[in-house]
Amino acid sequence: MSKAAELAALIGSGQAQGNKNFVINGDMQCWQRATAATAASNTYSTVDRWALSESTDGAYTSERSTDTPTGTGYSLKLQVTTADTSIAAAQYSYILHEIEAQNLQSLQYGTSSAKTLTLSFWVKSNKTGTYTIDLVKRDSTAYFIPVEYTISSANTWEKKTITITPTAGSTSFITASAAAIANDNGHGIQLGFGLAWGSNYHGTSNTWSASSHYGTSNQVNWMDSTDNNFYLAQVQLEIGDVATPFEHEDFATTLAKCSRYYTDIVRADNQTAHLVGYVQATTVARFGFHVPMRASPTITETNFNVLYAGGSEEAITSVDDIFQDNQFLSFRAVVSGNLTVGQAVALYSAGAASFAFDAEL
Repeated sequence: MSKAAELAALIGSGQAQGNKNFVINGDMQCWQRATAATAASNTYSTVDRWALSESTDGAYTSERSTDTPTGTGYSLKLQVTTADTSIAAAQYSYILHEIEAQNLQSLQYGTSSAKTLTLSFWVKSNKTGTYTIDLVKRDSTAYFIPVEYTISSANTWEKKTITITPTAGSTSFITASAAAIANDNGHGIQLGFGLAWGSNYHGTSNTWSASSHYGTSNQVNWMDSTDNNFYLAQVQLEIGDVATPFEHEDFATTLAKCSRYYTDIVRADNQTAHLVGYVQATTVARFGFHVPMRASPTITETNFNVLYAGGSEEAITSVDDIFQDNQFLSFRAVVSGNLTVGQAVALYSAGAASFAFDAEL
């Protein structure tokens, strides 16, 4: 396709340039939680917006790597630490990225104008063979499509491009009204990268289905050796049948997008006052700050105190009454007592401490 035709296709798609990638943090730049962790079942533990999912008898780790196809930035590295040479029918191992429903309205799923999508990414592994990606249209009625790709050369970065049409496999699921994606903050589409799939999840490559088909029978068992690694970088999902150059965002933009789903206050060992609030009762202080999150988050607090008049402190025993609107987050910190109603207080870390706000899909 010529450059002129490519531009015309993108303009016609209705997807704004400069914001073409539905994947947030596709270049693996933002790691708010940690830079290394062991995979569990559907947990966000390292790189922002990417969840690790593991149910086999093996185990693998996730970590930030400077090994990239361009020699700059970061990639996501996975490493098998406990092997599983035989994957049971109901077992699986994959990584996934959830895309919020209201960000997908330009796809026009559920209509005859439903758009074609193109996924591009860089991948590297010591284990060659057939792998799968999957898209799951999760809002309301779920539809699934696995697509195979091949890692041809061991330990070599390879760029892959996969185009997914609304009628792939001569199906009409995505153009039917049941495939409509609500214009809200719920689940839209899940993008997955398969590492091992039990037979319960096998389907036909590049064919939409109403069954839970995440992979195919040709998928390699990446979990079969502790020698196995898997690197992923520059993941982009966009409207159209052309894989355009990867859209590099500045870090501040990516961090702001990621913070809609997760943000935290983490201190290593220094004594610092963070948020200012006020006392509602002798055992309750209310705090708030300007972080527009997807929904009211789950708050996890470790080793934070409420600092009040005279430099005294009370340890936080629980956090409740979480309130979230489009621009403001508010919550109560409960302590054992000694606060004075109406006084100003501060959220204070007296050592290693964390305050995590999780609104992931």
